[in-house]
Amino acid sequence: MILGGLAAVVVIAVITTAVLVTKKLTGRKQVNPADVKVPEYVKVDLLTPNKYSRPQTPLEKVNGIVVHYVANPCSTALENRNYFEGLKDQTGSKTTSASSHFVIGLEGEVVQCIPLDEVAYASNNRNSDTISIECCHPDETGKFNEATYDSAVKLSAWLCVRFGLTSENVIRHYDVTGKNCPKYYVENPDAWTQMKGDIAAQIETDYALQSN
Repeated sequence: MILGGLAAVVVIAVITTAVLVTKKLTGRKQVNPADVKVPEYVKVDLLTPNKYSRPQTPLEKVNGIVVHYVANPCSTALENRNYFEGLKDQTGSKTTSASSHFVIGLEGEVVQCIPLDEVAYASNNRNSDTISIECCHPDETGKFNEATYDSAVKLSAWLCVRFGLTSENVIRHYDVTGKNCPKYYVENPDAWTQMKGDIAAQIETDYALQSN
């Protein structure tokens, strides 16, 4: 009877611990996006409010992070940011709407274009509940170089921790619409699996640092 009781206590303790860990890593304790301040390594260079790239539509809840590629080899983070900025000056009947919350450059630099509490025009029907990250790349394959990749993992994990998400909530533009974006990580699923694993590991590291 005693042994049976002890065994039951141990099982309950294990289950409780597992539940607590799961809640810690997957609990969606939502914060107001307006209250989240970007880390110091992010250069804040917000777009001018306009209907084509920064409509100032409120983003009230974050359910995911969407990774993109810029599809313009060798272009810089600032050049892509300035492309979004230039959309405000469009005239005529044919117009383009596009933007992203962040652009990561070839040297790993991170530029913020849209506040976290506003919608960006990047991910189609998921614009209303996701943060978007555009990544630069050195060639037509769309593969991120090491500096860009490391910053993408770091930023994605940071956003997941802040918004109570897991690596499963980090998706490709492809996963929303079937578009071949980010190209290399659609055409090479193992590379995307590896990136998700690296993001998961970084999330655990960030949680551990928070606990210390």
